[in-house]
Amino acid sequence: MGYSRTGLWAAGSALTAAMALVGALAPGAGAEQQHDGDGEKAVPISQAVGADHLRKMNEQRPLVAAASILAKAQERGHHEGYTGIGLQEDHVTLWWKGDLPEPVRRTVERARETAPVRIVAADHSLAELKDASELLQARLEKDPSLGHSVKIPTDGSGLVLTRDTTRAARTASAAQDHGTVGPIAGVPVRTIREEPFQERSRVNDGAPWSGGAQINFNGGACTAGFGVRDVNTTYLLTAEHCGRSGNRFTNPQGAYIGTSTKSSDAHDVMLIPTNSDNFMYTGGPDSNAGVRVDGWDHVFPGEYLCQSGITSARVTGGPVCNIKVLFFYNDSEDLVEAEQMNGQDVARSGDSGGPVYTASAGGGAIAKGTVTRSAGARLGFQDFYTATRDFGIWINR
Repeated sequence: MGYSRTGLWAAGSALTAAMALVGALAPGAGAEQQHDGDGEKAVPISQAVGADHLRKMNEQRPLVAAASILAKAQERGHHEGYTGIGLQEDHVTLWWKGDLPEPVRRTVERARETAPVRIVAADHSLAELKDASELLQARLEKDPSLGHSVKIPTDGSGLVLTRDTTRAARTASAAQDHGTVGPIAGVPVRTIREEPFQERSRVNDGAPWSGGAQINFNGGACTAGFGVRDVNTTYLLTAEHCGRSGNRFTNPQGAYIGTSTKSSDAHDVMLIPTNSDNFMYTGGPDSNAGVRVDGWDHVFPGEYLCQSGITSARVTGGPVCNIKVLFFYNDSEDLVEAEQMNGQDVARSGDSGGPVYTASAGGGAIAKGTVTRSAGARLGFQDFYTATRDFGIWINR
C-alpha cells in the first residue's frame, strides 16, 4: 500500500517567508559555484555532524562492514531461510529460519573476521513475511480503516499493522469495530497506533550541483539528495514526489538545473540529469560548508545516521543526527523507518529528497538514502541500494 501524497514539500509563499528570516544569501548569490579547487568548502565529517555522533558512527563501522558481507552474500545466493540482519551494541545479528546452508556458514565465518556475528533462530523467513504482508496490504487497500501501513520486524516474529492516532481515525475504526487482525497465512499480526508519515519537501547552489541543496519546481521546493551517475550521464538523486518525470527544476534564484527524466513512483526516487558532483551541503542555508561523499552502502537496523535537508538546516543550523534505523517496510515503497533518539523533529517540509548518510573512514560521508516522509521523531527514507537497483547508478567520484 502507498501513502496519500498530499504534497507537503515546501510551497512557494512559505518558502519565500522562510528565506527572508535567514537574511542575505551567501556572497556571489546566483553565480555558479565550484566545489573543487579554490571554491570548495568541504569540512571533515567530524565538524559537520559533531564529535558524539561521529563516535557512534565510527564505533559501528566494523559492524556495518560485517553486515555488508552477509547482505551481499544473500543478494547473490537468495537463500530461502534468510530473515534479516541487524546491528546490536557489540555484534551483528543474523536472523535465520531453519538450518544454515554451508555457503552462508562460510560467509558468517568470513564476516566474523571483521566483527562478532550471532545467528538467531527466526519464526518466519523474510519470504514468508513478505507473502503475508502482501495479503494484508491487499486487505488494507479494500478497507483503509483497518490501518495505514504494514511493518516487518527484522527478527521475523510476525507483522506489525499500524493504525492512525488521530481522533477521527480512531472514531472511524471503532465505529466499524475491526478489533484485532488475526494471523495472515500463519503469520501473527500485532496492531499498534502510530501517527502516519507525511511527505517532506541550501539555497544558492550552482553547477556542478550538489546534495543537500534546495531545488525548486512548480512553486514548491525540495532538497537534492546526492550527485550520482550511470555509465553515460550524471544526475541529482531526489524524491519522486518532488515533481515526477518531466518537471523542470531550478535553484531558488531561477538557475536551471535540469528536467527530471527517470523516476520510480513505487519507491519515491527520481533522477534529474545535470552536471553534478560528490559534494554534500551540511551547514546552514547560507553556508557553503559540506563534506564529500565517498560512496554508498547498505542500511541496517540499529545503525545511526544523519539527514541534511534544507528546511531542517534552517532550524538547526546543520544536519539532524542520532537517527537510529528501526526496520524496513514492505509496502509498495519499501521504505526504511528510523527514529531521532532525542525525540527531536527528524525532518520538515522541504527536506524531501535530501541526503541520509553516515561517516566514511576517510573523513567524508557514505550515502545511505533519501528522505521521503516523517512524523515527529520518526523518519521514512528510501535506501540508496533501492535506487541502484532501479536506475543502475552510483555516487559520483
